[in-house]
Amino acid sequence: QELGRKVECLGDLQGPKFRVGELAADPIELKNGDVLEFGICKDDNDNIREGRITMKPTIEQKALIAASKPGIDLLLEDGIMKVNVVEKLSDTELKVKVVRGGKLKARKGVNVPDVEIDCAALTAKDIEDAEF
Repeated sequence: QELGRKVECLGDLQGPKFRVGELAADPIELKNGDVLEFGICKDDNDNIREGRITMKPTIEQKALIAASKPGIDLLLEDGIMKVNVVEKLSDTELKVKVVRGGKLKARKGVNVPDVEIDCAALTAKDIEDAEF
């Protein structure tokens, strides 16, 4: 203001994050061809284990599962692993088949490139960050 110039700032906001939940034990091996459950945690003890991948029940993650349909791919851990939706059991539960396996660890990212997810592009954290 002292120099009479306007200074603008550009920020990169995080946006919604999609992540698998916590592990019940050690990382699990996803093997090509395996069919697994993939869904929203039913309670605090519903963690990732053999035969089941879970996500925490956030608004964004519920929207991701609700928007998923048979035939779409879910990419895990930056695309290192890939599963394909074979059946939609409900708006919170899917049946998926492992296309590209690997060792799944807790809190790894989930990306769904072919699905339009019905959730806000700005999260509460993004709004807070932008106000900074």
